[in-house]
Amino acid sequence: MTFPPLADQSHTSTFTGSWADSTHSVVWMTRSGKPRSLISTRRPAGRQFAGLLVTALLTLAVAGNLIDVYGSPAAWATAAIPATVIGCLVAFAGTVAALRLWWQALFMALAQLVVGPVLLLNETTIAHVIPTLRTLTQGWTSTLGSFKYVLSIDPPTGTANGSLLAVWTICLWFALLTGIFAVAQDGRLTMIAIIPVMANTAICALLGTADGYHRSIVGTAVAIMLVIWVSARWKLLELGRWVSSAIIVVLSAALAIGACLTVAQDRTILRDHYDPPLSPYDYTSPLSGMRSYIKDHKDDTLLTVTDLPAGSTVRLAVMDRFDGNVWNLSDSTMAADSSNYHRVGTAIANNTKGRKFTATFTVNEGLSDYWLPMAGTASSVRFEHAGDADAFYYNTGTHSAIYSSGTAAGLTYTETGIMPMVPTDDQIGKAKASSVSQPQAQDVPDSVEKFATAVAGGQSKGGEAALALANKLKESGWFSHGLTGDYPSSPGHGNYRLDQLLAGTAMVGDSEQYASAMALMARSLGLPSRVVLGFLPKNEEGDISRERTKAHGKSTTTEFTGNDVTAWVEIKLDGYGWVPFYPTPKETKVPDENQNLTPPNPQTLVRQPPVPLDDPLRDDNQAKGKTSIGGSTADETSTSLFWQRFGRIAKKVAIYGSPLWAPLAICALLLGIKAIALARARRHGDARRRVAAGWQSVAALARQSGLDVDGTRRDQAQAIGRQLHVDSDVLLALGKEADYAAFSGDAVQEEHVRRYWRNIDAVRGSILGSLPFARRWRTRLSLADVFHIHIRRRGRGWNP
Repeated sequence: MTFPPLADQSHTSTFTGSWADSTHSVVWMTRSGKPRSLISTRRPAGRQFAGLLVTALLTLAVAGNLIDVYGSPAAWATAAIPATVIGCLVAFAGTVAALRLWWQALFMALAQLVVGPVLLLNETTIAHVIPTLRTLTQGWTSTLGSFKYVLSIDPPTGTANGSLLAVWTICLWFALLTGIFAVAQDGRLTMIAIIPVMANTAICALLGTADGYHRSIVGTAVAIMLVIWVSARWKLLELGRWVSSAIIVVLSAALAIGACLTVAQDRTILRDHYDPPLSPYDYTSPLSGMRSYIKDHKDDTLLTVTDLPAGSTVRLAVMDRFDGNVWNLSDSTMAADSSNYHRVGTAIANNTKGRKFTATFTVNEGLSDYWLPMAGTASSVRFEHAGDADAFYYNTGTHSAIYSSGTAAGLTYTETGIMPMVPTDDQIGKAKASSVSQPQAQDVPDSVEKFATAVAGGQSKGGEAALALANKLKESGWFSHGLTGDYPSSPGHGNYRLDQLLAGTAMVGDSEQYASAMALMARSLGLPSRVVLGFLPKNEEGDISRERTKAHGKSTTTEFTGNDVTAWVEIKLDGYGWVPFYPTPKETKVPDENQNLTPPNPQTLVRQPPVPLDDPLRDDNQAKGKTSIGGSTADETSTSLFWQRFGRIAKKVAIYGSPLWAPLAICALLLGIKAIALARARRHGDARRRVAAGWQSVAALARQSGLDVDGTRRDQAQAIGRQLHVDSDVLLALGKEADYAAFSGDAVQEEHVRRYWRNIDAVRGSILGSLPFARRWRTRLSLADVFHIHIRRRGRGWNP
C-alpha cells in the first residue's frame, strides 16, 4: 500500500538560531530561500470561521442569563449581538500580523467608547449617527455606572441610564478573549478559551436573577458545545463513532442534571447583597394615621389623578402582620405572598389579567407620608423629574410603594399598569381560599374567633365565608369616625379596641376597626387576609362611585379628599388572587343615643354547622401549606399544594429516572434496532441471499466486537477463530456453505436456510460468550455494519 505524496513538498524544515545574543527563531525555509514565520495563521478559513462561530454562540448563550435582568429579549439583543460580532471581528483581525495587538487595542477602545454609546445612547447623537460630547461623556460614565445600575435595580431594569452598556461590555470583551484562542494555530490553545467562557458564565450568573433564562438548557448546551469544540481542535473527535458518543453525552447530561436536582439549589445573586431591600419595619403602622387625614383634611383634595378608570381604588399601604396592637407591613422573610420593597427600573414584571391603563398622579398639599399612591398592578412608573425616581421602592407582592424621601405637594408621576377584574359575589361564593403562609397574628382577643365561628364557621368555601363576615359586619355595625359632633368612637385597631367593638356595649367604628376585625376573623377561619389603606372614590354613603370621575374631553380627572382615605380587606381566593372586601357599614348609618348599639352576642347567634372533619384545619397535612397555623409554625417551602406535589414527583423522576432510565431507554432502542435488522436479514430475499446474510451477520458481530475482519469468507473465519477463540472448523464450514450458495448456481432449499441460520445463531452466541462482560455489551450495542452497507474501497475488493 502506498501513501499519497504530501500536499506541499516545496518546503523543508530548518532550525536556525543565534545563541550569541540569547535569541532564537524557528522559520520555514522555501527552496527560493525566503523565510516564512511559524506563527503565521494561514489555516483553512473554514476552521477560523467555525471557531469564531462557536465563540459567538458561547458568548451569547452565557450572556442569556441577563435577558431576565433587562426584561426584554429584543433590548438585550440590541446590545449583545453587535458587541459579540465586533469582539469576534477584532479577534479575527489578530490573524493579520499588521493588525495585531496595538490595532486591536484601538479597535476595542473605539467599540467600547464610541460605537457602544452611539448605538445604546442614540438619543444623545446627531442624526442618530454622529456622537456628541454628551454621547462620549455619558458613555464613559455609564460603562461602569451601568453595572451599578443593574445591581441596584430590581429586575426587569429596562434600558434607562445606559444600562445596556453592561451587557455590551461583557459580550464585547469576552468574545475577544475567547476568539483569540479560537483562531490560534495550535489547537491545544483551545483549552485556554474555556477560562474566559467560565469567567463569563460566573459574571453573568452573579449579575442575573435567581431563575435565569432557561439556565439548565443553556448550561447543558454550553457544556456540550465546549466538549465537541475542544475535541475537534485536539483532533480527538471520531464522528464515525457517533452512537457511543451520543450515549456518553446523554448519560453525562442525565447524571449531571439528576444529581443537581437532588440537592438544594442556592444561587448567589450580587443584587441581593449589594443593595439590601428597604425594610418595612422602619416605618410606623400606616393604618394608625388614617383618622388624622379625615380629621385634618376631610374636604381637602390630597391627590389628583388623570385618566384613571372610573371607580378605581388607589392603595397607599398593604399590611399583613398583626402584633396585637397594630397592623403593619412584612417582607418575604415573614410572608410567602409578600415581597421586599426594591428599587425598580423603567419596567416592572406584571402578569396580571385585566384592563390596561396609564394614569398621572399629582400629590397635593396635605398628603405628606412615605406611602406613594398606586392603582392596580404597575408595569412601569415614570416620574416627572428623573431625580425623584431614586426614592421610589416598589413591592411586587403587595403592589404598593414606599417613597423614602416622603411625598410632598407637586410630586408628579405616571403609572402604566393593569386594573384587575373584580369577581362577582356569585363567583366569590364558589371560590376556595388559596393556601399561603403569613405571619401569625399575635394577641388576638377571643371575641374575634367566637364571632367568626358563629357567623361563617360552617361555610365550605373560603369566598362564601368571607362574604358572610363582610355582610354581617355591615349589617350589625354602626358608623362613626369619633370626631367632634360624631357618636363616640375610640381610635385604634388593636386587640383592646376590637374586643370593645365585638364584645362591648356598642358596635361602632369606622373602616379602621371593621377592616382589622374582618381580617383577623378571616385568619381564624384559615383564610389568608391582609388590610389595605388607600383612597376610595366614595359617595355620601361611603360606597364606590364612578361619578366621582369627571370627563374633560378625552381625558378624565378624579380628585381624592381626606374623607376618601379608607381601609378595606383583601382575601386571596383560588383563580382570582387577592379580592377586596368592604366590611364597613354605610357612612349614613349613624347611631343615636336611643338605639341599641350592642353587638350581637356570639352565644345567641344561630351557630353554623362545624367544618367537615374529612379535611380538618389543623391536621398534619394542613400544616404543610395552609394558613390556619401560619407564621413560624407553617411550612414556608411551598405556597401551593399542587406545586408542592408536582415538585415532589418531578424530583423523584429526576433522581430515579434521569440518570438511569434515559440510558436504559437508549440501550433498549439500540437492541431493538439490531433485532429488527437481524430478523429482516433472516427473512428478506431469496434463499441464496438469506444464507449470505447469515454469514454477514457473523462477520458484522466480529467487527462490532472490535476485530478488523476483511478478505474472503475463509480469511474471515480464520481471523475470527484465532482472535475470539471460537472453533475455526465450524466457521470454515459455515463459510463454505455461504460460498456454495452464492457461487454454485444450484437452488437452495428452505430447510437448508433454516438449518443454516440455527447454526449461525449458535456461532453468534459462542462469539458473545467468549467476550468479557464490558466488551460483550459494547458489542451488543454497537451499530457498526448492522445494515450491511458495503463500500468498495480503493485497492480493496469485497466478497459477497
